[in-house]
Amino acid sequence: MLDREMFLLRAQLSAGELEWFVAAGWLGAHPPGQDFTEADLGRVLLIRSLRQDCGVNDEGVEVALRLLDQLHGARRALAGLAGVIRTLPPPLREELVRALRAGEADNTPP
Repeated sequence: MLDREMFLLRAQLSAGELEWFVAAGWLGAHPPGQDFTEADLGRVLLIRSLRQDCGVNDEGVEVALRLLDQLHGARRALAGLAGVIRTLPPPLREELVRALRAGEADNTPP
């Protein structure tokens, strides 16, 4: 966890830039006293890289962040599904695996 000062230092952001990122919806607001996470830092570093190193405009950053958030949501959903599958009795789990593999074979491009 990073306090605000350490976060700004490591992210190489000004307080004004941070407020702009929050206002743009690119980073969640952190009430006073609530620390930032390494995930917050990674998100800001990604935004900086997209804008400065890659020349992506603000609309492009918005699209990239939305896609990234969707990807993380899908990963969380799949992890939850995997957890549920692990709780199934072995015969049912094996049947599910066979069905999934059969589905993969059906979807193989010609």
